[in-house]
Amino acid sequence: MQKPRYALVAYLKNPAGEFVENLRRELHPDLPHLAAHLTILPPRPLQGSEDSAVQVLERICGNEEPFEVTLGDVETFIPVTPTVYIRVDSGAAHMSELHSKLNTEALAFKEEWPYIPHLTIVKMSAEPPAQAAFQMARERWSHYSGSRRILLERLTFVREDIRDGALNCWVDLASVVLGRTLVSR
Repeated sequence: MQKPRYALVAYLKNPAGEFVENLRRELHPDLPHLAAHLTILPPRPLQGSEDSAVQVLERICGNEEPFEVTLGDVETFIPVTPTVYIRVDSGAAHMSELHSKLNTEALAFKEEWPYIPHLTIVKMSAEPPAQAAFQMARERWSHYSGSRRILLERLTFVREDIRDGALNCWVDLASVVLGRTLVSR
């Protein structure tokens, strides 16, 4: 049995998040629904228990103040992966700094790719459909008139779980508020 993976995300429960979720359903309707989110710690196995990971999150995030990020342009990770995303412009350095601080102890992991703050729109199966999705997403995002500013103040520690025989479902384990202690578990 495969070891579960964990991540730390900031859910976007705002018009920009709704825009991305709707666009994702249109571009790749057979994907399982995933809530729009910014990833602070990409998926990783733990170097200890869930409790020890939560303690690290509580200690480090409790000392971090909420901060704002601004979403930029639609981009793609092609040819590395067939992923279409929205770049984080303002606030990306702060996200990277928080990522570095949290990539320690029970949460430490040597990642396959450099950390790039972004909001994933969709990951396709191959480059050609990703190119088509990129063109459509870029066009749609250029007409988006809502706010592109997001206040990051609450993060969620999640675990990948098996559903229907596949690892494709993420379960919320703990909510962490920046600048305060653990809220719920």
